Amino acid sequence: MFGLVGGWNVLQVLFYVLAGLAACAWLRELGLPRGPALAGGLAFAIAPYRVEQSVGHLLGPISILIPLSLWAFERARRGNRWWLALAAAALASIPLSGQVHLALGVIPFFLGYAFCRTRDRRLLLGAGAAAVAAIGAGLVVRQTVIEQSTQSGGRSLGEIGFYSAHVGDFVSRHVDHARSEQFVFLGWVTPLVALAGLLLLIRSRRYALAAILGIGALVPIVLALGTRTPIYTALWHALPPFRFPRVPERLLPIACLCIAALFAYAVAQSRRTIVAVLAIAVLFVDLHAHVYGKSAPGDPAGTVPSAAGRLLELPVFDPGVHYGSVYLWYDTAAQRQRPGGYSTTAPRPAKTAADRLERLNCGDWSGDMAGELKRLGVGAIALHRGLYVRNPAVPSTGWFASQGLLTHGWQVQRTAGPVWLFERGGIGIAPKSVEPAHSKPVFCQGWFADTGSGRYMSETHAPFWIYGGGAVHLEFAPSSLSPHVTIDGRGGRELRSKGWHLVTVDVDRLMKVEGEKRKVGLKLLRVTTSP
Repeated sequence: MFGLVGGWNVLQVLFYVLAGLAACAWLRELGLPRGPALAGGLAFAIAPYRVEQSVGHLLGPISILIPLSLWAFERARRGNRWWLALAAAALASIPLSGQVHLALGVIPFFLGYAFCRTRDRRLLLGAGAAAVAAIGAGLVVRQTVIEQSTQSGGRSLGEIGFYSAHVGDFVSRHVDHARSEQFVFLGWVTPLVALAGLLLLIRSRRYALAAILGIGALVPIVLALGTRTPIYTALWHALPPFRFPRVPERLLPIACLCIAALFAYAVAQSRRTIVAVLAIAVLFVDLHAHVYGKSAPGDPAGTVPSAAGRLLELPVFDPGVHYGSVYLWYDTAAQRQRPGGYSTTAPRPAKTAADRLERLNCGDWSGDMAGELKRLGVGAIALHRGLYVRNPAVPSTGWFASQGLLTHGWQVQRTAGPVWLFERGGIGIAPKSVEPAHSKPVFCQGWFADTGSGRYMSETHAPFWIYGGGAVHLEFAPSSLSPHVTIDGRGGRELRSKGWHLVTVDVDRLMKVEGEKRKVGLKLLRVTTSP
């Protein structure tokens, strides 16, 4: 009816409505008047972190299940304990949807909430059963998905540190799309009003509710700082489940809900309708952030292959790098088996294949890449030239990738904007592309950035392109590693003709070097050519 793009936009709006309604219904069960409950529901629905995690992530929509589980528990308190089944289903759905990290926080939060709200043994047993169901669902995900994936060993503290938020991020309205995971803006007025609501709960001697909402707001905020505090590091060492998520902000939907509830309690101190109306107006202003933006949908239908076989997209990304999600969109039209894609829990063979195929990103066909494509049954290759532009995950080597394809018998059959579709044989077309400058080498994946005194190998196979003729001279820093160097697939150091030449450097392993956080290979100090 709406198409994929229109349908997704409608679904997004529906998720916001459902989030607000779920939170509002829960607050109404807590005895809040309609106006303050609506304000609290709105505060949760449009919480900036939840909005950001709804743009390109399921965390935002799935967080609706948190107030739903609490609402179902409150309904069970009113007499019909079958509502606990809904609470259990909501809790179990969180890990089953892939949001295992969120479940790590929601399960203890739900149990703490239940204990604060009642001492009825049957209700508490029901809440415990709901938590057990969620834990069981999480274990199923671990054994069936995570255990066989590239992340079965967990994440390093270095990865967590990369995604850790700064204190200033909580009050910064600016959206840096290069740090979207660290966008944790809570508002300026909203947290202050929520703090007032917490104090009012304490003053009214509702200590248990004040405690669970206060803790529910504070703990995710502290953990969002990740390795910038010693707390997350201690949890990483002490609790094995915390070794798997790489984004410490994932528990913030709990804080968003607790802040929204405390905000509603503060508003409820006045019975005047105008106060609730003003509170809603304040929320729209205070929580506003430019998260959404217009995005060109491309032309997936224009790149559907005519050749049989699998479809390979270039550049090839590690399965855990989100740029590969672009290919999922294009697959809505192509609907072909593909060696690449995007999944943070991709199976190990997918990463092995990506590690081998990524050399094609730079036109490096060494290591019998032609045979590898034949073995994989690749019948078409889509070159997404736009993904080579200002992309931290891949060098700007799209020209070399296209030249490598042309040299090995692949022809451009059609183009759709920045996407060129290559297939074997045929006449093909010759779209224009800009050749890199001849004045300096072009480094491919396999090298770290220049340190000012040279650059280290980041992988055991490290290629680069150089323009010239005659002899090529490579100077490496002293190392126990021995390089194996080839030029255009041959041994020696001679460039046989004037033009672009592929130089590959291979070592048998990477090693720890003083001053470097990650293992590295040889350090290339300089490369020159001479007639």
